[in-house]
Amino acid sequence: MLLSILGMAVREIWRKRMRSALTTLGIVIGVMAVIAMVTLGQGASHRVTSDISKMGNRMLTVIPGDHRHGPVSAQAPPFTLADVDAVRREVNDVTAVAPAASRSVLAVYGNKNYNTTVQGSTNEFFSVRGFELEDGRLFTDAELRGGTPACVLGAKVRDELFGSQYAIGNPIRIGKFSCTVVGTLRAKGQSTFGMDQDDLVVMPLKIVQRRLAGNNDVGLIMVSARNDQVTSKVKLQLELLMRERRRIAVNESANFHVMDMKEILETLSTVTGVMTALLGAIAAVSLLVGGIGIMNIMLVSVTERTREIGIRMAIGATETEVLLQFLTEAVTLSTLGGIVGVAAGLTASFFASRALSFTFEVVPWAVVVAVLFSAAVGIAFGVFPARKAAMLDPIEALRHE
Repeated sequence: MLLSILGMAVREIWRKRMRSALTTLGIVIGVMAVIAMVTLGQGASHRVTSDISKMGNRMLTVIPGDHRHGPVSAQAPPFTLADVDAVRREVNDVTAVAPAASRSVLAVYGNKNYNTTVQGSTNEFFSVRGFELEDGRLFTDAELRGGTPACVLGAKVRDELFGSQYAIGNPIRIGKFSCTVVGTLRAKGQSTFGMDQDDLVVMPLKIVQRRLAGNNDVGLIMVSARNDQVTSKVKLQLELLMRERRRIAVNESANFHVMDMKEILETLSTVTGVMTALLGAIAAVSLLVGGIGIMNIMLVSVTERTREIGIRMAIGATETEVLLQFLTEAVTLSTLGGIVGVAAGLTASFFASRALSFTFEVVPWAVVVAVLFSAAVGIAFGVFPARKAAMLDPIEALRHE
């Protein structure tokens, strides 16, 4: 019986296919919007995860100053190399510790110049930040001790100063002194925060302190944890160690803060997930509009087919069979709209993902939920017209013109 009712529903939908297509348009748009929002949200989440990983997803950064008021504070003295050595000695589950001091400078080569940032650090800087050499080498022990100035260029600076020319071995001017390019870094692109990670020049810390900064201050300390599971433990050890070294009592506010990239990743992923759910819920409102459209057209259909209903009931059709027929038509309409909407949503999100440089990934649960929800809309808004058809008086229905 169900197969015959389904066949009748399909034939009726096909007989009035233009009206059926317009009826399901609201469902199609609603499902398409939901699928597109969820898929793009998933792509955005992966983009955030990838960008954080490029910055070093196991990286913790110790920064002078209260994070609530910014790093600049008269009560926030900079770190020293003794602090860095203490971190290396006393903090467990750490694979690399990189002190850093930065300055904005004008880099010059030949007739080309470019404003960039110089990061003074050690070779551990590259492993903590996840940089890879594209060409050349890192710093020698003699260069790290403050001997001959040497520098490693980020991809952006290399392109701005040298273009297609080979950079290794050439001298460039950094501020008021010259240094030799010993290496270039593989491009990483922009971070989630809009920072170009390739716009930097890395030099030995002692040279930057002596030739650019004019002091022995360490601006921040970057630490790479052994794995993702121990970052919270390493963060606690860093906080306790720095409180001890900076003589900060337990009940006093710290004049430094430890930034955990894993925590930032989790926060951003949560925000992205909430925004995706919110946008999906807003898009789902159009499904209700589509459901109302289906209910209206089914009510019109009941009025148009009153005589047909009377004939069916006169020759033995039960109220249940009439109800199922109209309910099946409503569910079939909404389900077909859901399927078309899924296809349209995936197509739209594919091209949008490519335009936004997001990862395109089909979210299976979103597809299933969208189709099931569209079918549920058909049931919810098809019950009233179906009951109206089933409750018709056969004699009155036969008299209907």
